[in-house]
Amino acid sequence: MLTDDELMRYSRQLLLPQLDVAGQIRLKQSRVLVVGAGGLGCPVALYLGGAGVGHLVLADDDRVEIANLQRQVAFRQSDIGASKAESLARQIRGMNPDIQVDAVAERLSGEALAQQVASATLVVDCTDNFDTRFAINRACVEAGVPLVSGAAIRGEGQVSVFDSRSPDRPCYQCLYPDSGDEDLRCSEAGVIGPLVGLIGACQAMEAIKVIAGVGESLTGRLLLLDAWRMEWREMKLVRDPACPICGPARSGGALE
Repeated sequence: MLTDDELMRYSRQLLLPQLDVAGQIRLKQSRVLVVGAGGLGCPVALYLGGAGVGHLVLADDDRVEIANLQRQVAFRQSDIGASKAESLARQIRGMNPDIQVDAVAERLSGEALAQQVASATLVVDCTDNFDTRFAINRACVEAGVPLVSGAAIRGEGQVSVFDSRSPDRPCYQCLYPDSGDEDLRCSEAGVIGPLVGLIGACQAMEAIKVIAGVGESLTGRLLLLDAWRMEWREMKLVRDPACPICGPARSGGALE
């Protein structure tokens, strides 16, 4: 049930017939793993914490640098040198003391990643390299945990949902069979600050929809944003029957 304080705190979204009390309780009972506490992870975690996700786990082994402050909106000058995961967790606890927020100040991999994913209701990938994205996707497929994926670089972004609970749905590696030459990071290619806020907000919205069971998620669809033109495009995704993660291993993509 929701307490009187919670009914007041979430009153604006409780007014929405799509969400209502039942959806809010689902958020309260959920455990969301956010991997990456940078440009995407900051808005994702802040919005999910504000929305009332009952248990947030924030994983990032990086520390705040002055170059992060241009786009990683949860951090301040005084946070430089501090753990991103711990600083972001502290901000969320100050905003919403009714939820549990755990900081994992290390790079999740192997068994540690698998355990965190298996314990989650949903995972939000806010990382910036293909190796980590592939590892998160693999763990989510193996555990049957939905994954909200986002990426932003230069002035382009993308967001989608991969839900392996449905056997006919694609996974992240159906979209990207291999990293090719596209594994660039913001430190190498640059990124405009508001772009990560836009994509991160979309990721948070998709996470809320999937957890609460409302609306139509981006499962099977990929949204692409050209921020310079403020132009969105949508591409349909299909499962690759030869995907090495969710199907027999062989190469090949799955866009239509």
